[in-house]
Amino acid sequence: MIRAIALDDEPPALRVLTHFCQQVDFVDLQKTFTRTVEALRHLEQFPTDLLFLDINMPSVSGIDFYKALSDTSADDTSPKQPLMVIFTTAYAEYAVEGFTLNAVDYLLKPFTFERFLQAVNKAADFQRWQQHSETTGEAYLYVRADYTLHKIAFSDIVLIEGLDDYLKIHLHPVNRADVPRAGVPRTDVARPIVARMTMKAMQERLPPADFIRVHRSYIVPLRRVEAVRNKTIFIAGREIPIGASYEADFLSRFST
Repeated sequence: MIRAIALDDEPPALRVLTHFCQQVDFVDLQKTFTRTVEALRHLEQFPTDLLFLDINMPSVSGIDFYKALSDTSADDTSPKQPLMVIFTTAYAEYAVEGFTLNAVDYLLKPFTFERFLQAVNKAADFQRWQQHSETTGEAYLYVRADYTLHKIAFSDIVLIEGLDDYLKIHLHPVNRADVPRAGVPRTDVARPIVARMTMKAMQERLPPADFIRVHRSYIVPLRRVEAVRNKTIFIAGREIPIGASYEADFLSRFST
């Protein structure tokens, strides 16, 4: 069961969401709010899986509200699943920014029950992926990029590179027996996944025992460190500098 709340400054929009949620047996809409302060208080006190969030609100935009929630959760070291969000708004121009925040979906008002059902099914799928990974010990990361939700195994990550508000996730090459061939471009090198996310937010989603930040622009998987020399890490043919403020923590991982 998905525990959900809804935040929208327009009561009619909340009534539509309430009506639609009542027709779905796997979504429990526990509360609706018209004020951000009340929604925030609920989120701080009660476990919540999914937030239906209007974007164009008078006090603060839904996007800024969700960004603030993400920053707060990044500082929280308790093991809990990230809050899923489905943005709702009458303005299509917000769609791109909504998706870059790793939103589950974006509902353009007025939306039909069928479109609503498609969105909450995505949320249910995402929740199942998270729960399956936890119960089986499989380690995966889900990242939205290029309007696609990518499933990335932690073991496939070679390097994470920070580029302002974007991240480039470098992946292990795919082994292909039929390449290279004369006149045929190499296809065995996995293309990096570029996603709009901060390094801080990414760190929150990685297992700290396996990954470490070594520079303001780099996170590395410890298992792929090949050598360390002169404050430089060698990984997959690349040389990664160790930042001064990260050096002690990094070296402590290798102390005996």
